Amino acid sequence: MVHELSKVDARRIMVRAQWLGEPRPDDVLDVIRQLTLVQHDPIAAVAPSADLVLWSRIGSAYRRAELADLLDEQALIDHQGLIRPAEDMALYRAEMAAWPGVGPLKEWQENTRDWVAANDGCRREILDLLRSDGPLPTSAFPDSCEVPWRSSGWNRDKNVQMLLLLMVEQGEVATAGRDGTGIRGQKLWDLAERIYPDDPVPDVEEALARRNARRLAALGLARAKSTKMPTEPNDVGPAGDEAVVEGVKGLTELVEFDYQLEMYKPAAQRKWGYYALPILYGDRLVGKLDARTERDEGVLLVNAVHEDEPFTRKVAAAVDAEIDHLAEWLGVEALRN
Repeated sequence: MVHELSKVDARRIMVRAQWLGEPRPDDVLDVIRQLTLVQHDPIAAVAPSADLVLWSRIGSAYRRAELADLLDEQALIDHQGLIRPAEDMALYRAEMAAWPGVGPLKEWQENTRDWVAANDGCRREILDLLRSDGPLPTSAFPDSCEVPWRSSGWNRDKNVQMLLLLMVEQGEVATAGRDGTGIRGQKLWDLAERIYPDDPVPDVEEALARRNARRLAALGLARAKSTKMPTEPNDVGPAGDEAVVEGVKGLTELVEFDYQLEMYKPAAQRKWGYYALPILYGDRLVGKLDARTERDEGVLLVNAVHEDEPFTRKVAAAVDAEIDHLAEWLGVEALRN
């Protein structure tokens, strides 16, 4: 069956799937189960990304300590920088069990496998230290790698760090929370068997199918195939039913929203600001908020509200009120330039 949708219908499906409508949810774990993940990003121009995602769903009733508590209880797992429900980890352990890949390996997979094998002594030292003393920070592991990690980028010679990440991919170690300062402290590592639930692990094909179905439920609409993403993919394979949206070829045309994260650009080249936040009104993304939390001064400094199209009085009033709600939640005062 092929569903025929208008743009409005399609956008409403996506907003509902992302739990951005009314009524607001009130449970952090339920929200992350629906979204399947929130990104663990320590950058906090306004607040950390995970906190902003949860505030945008739950509102001012959300307390940031709730997320840290759920991570400490291991109801949520920080896996490769993405915070996921613990019960979903079996769907990722399937690929871990098949590391470095299923079927014929690509050259980079063979090179990675060979590098880990060449540094098996260091790998075993890490496992021994975790078994006796874990959880531990990266700095606790001596670099006894015999073959250095080669990279033209910022990972060059970061042997222990890269080995730990590859041991995560193999399902040997896992992130075990932070060093006592919530989700913004130093990352700790432990044996994966102490972190992941002991749930049955499906084969890779079944795990991928279930992940695709979960992801589609979180997105509402998605392509069967899309550009490879460095984190969570936006394609969902054959999951769900086919749909066509009137007058739309891609998701960019559907949401009609021009956005780019500009914090890595020189200030003079930014259009919307260092860490501009998208503004949603109803089922439309209507602008961007350029703001920054200045905690020492006790203010949410609003540099600009960029209107994609001129706001009506109703939209402007709603956006202004939400900025005040955000500042109140942050425990500061909104200061508009």
